[in-house]
Amino acid sequence: MHEQAATPDLVERWRLAAEAAYRGDLDATMGIFAADAVWEVQPLGISHRGARAIRSFLEDWLGSYENYEDDQEEGLDLGNGVVFVVSRLDARPGGSRGRVQERWSFTVMWVGGMVTRVTGRNDINEARRAAERLAESRV
Repeated sequence: MHEQAATPDLVERWRLAAEAAYRGDLDATMGIFAADAVWEVQPLGISHRGARAIRSFLEDWLGSYENYEDDQEEGLDLGNGVVFVVSRLDARPGGSRGRVQERWSFTVMWVGGMVTRVTGRNDINEARRAAERLAESRV
């Protein structure tokens, strides 16, 4: 008999929540966040604490683009509730003909099936090393 994993696939849960955000379903997206979650993107000076603040940030961020596509290139469950994701952004800011094309990483910490912290970085290699250290330290 085939047994299902006791722990849901955290990488897949993150991917589905991100896809929901890009299509404007922030209710579905926010369903994975703990009430006291933190979202930080230090290279951009972004730091939001609490699910309400994160939702407001995502509404503003996504609302500033007329076209927003984000493809998850890589998703790794590093263990101990740490997920590492690399995404490729291709978006057009509102009122502009130009496009934003960037790669970002997100280290996502999970506790009890809920996201407690998201850390975004644009130095993918350093972010990967930091995520691996984090996973090891949470043993």
